[in-house]
Amino acid sequence: MTRLKIMFSHAGVALMGGVCVLAFIAMALAAPLWAWALVPFGIGAQMLNEYNLHRYIFHLPPPRQQWMFNLLYRAHYGHHDFPTNHGLFFVPMWVALPMLVGNFCIVWGLMALLGLGAAFWIAVAIVPAGGVLTFMGYEWFHMTAHLAVPKNRIERHVSTLHNQHHFRDFSKWFHVSPGGQVIDRMMGTDIDREALKSQQRMEFIRTLGMAPDDARLVAARAKFAEKYGLTKAEVARAAMG
Repeated sequence: MTRLKIMFSHAGVALMGGVCVLAFIAMALAAPLWAWALVPFGIGAQMLNEYNLHRYIFHLPPPRQQWMFNLLYRAHYGHHDFPTNHGLFFVPMWVALPMLVGNFCIVWGLMALLGLGAAFWIAVAIVPAGGVLTFMGYEWFHMTAHLAVPKNRIERHVSTLHNQHHFRDFSKWFHVSPGGQVIDRMMGTDIDREALKSQQRMEFIRTLGMAPDDARLVAARAKFAEKYGLTKAEVARAAMG
């Protein structure tokens, strides 16, 4: 119950969960039966989306402009800076919702261009059903990886790999959802067991390579400290690395 409370206290997660439930209800009431076979395509698409968003967007080089840096800090840098802060666990609504709408419109539009009569239901099955269901799983496993709670075998495996990304090498292991390690291996961003034995912890690991007292980080911490309950002591420790 504690994890559910933490997860659904975040407005973006609650919204996406509601969209997913509505998608499955709508499919049960009105979609052609064969559309259910397309849900796994949404799962696979979201696994790729998870990897690409994390690697190529959330780990962009730090912008020089403070307002742009603040956006990236809230989207992801802040989570690395304060990895146990509950408010920074989850993808912001202003990232998740546009991606949901954009992906849905793209799939629906492509299917319509191909002249498929059930284009709408194809898009529902792939994006808000299969895709968002996988996104909710990602949020669950990601949150669990950062909490000191009893974990099942799969959750322990995810936590082990994700901790390598946070505390060993932030340029590796971009997946979180179970099974996503296959994508990391295909893309060359995994760490095999032998390499891990000699892998040194990257410098400034919690600030993604930035000096902990970089002015942009200092300004972003000050901006978000009150909203996310960061104490003066936590902010001061972060600036010292």
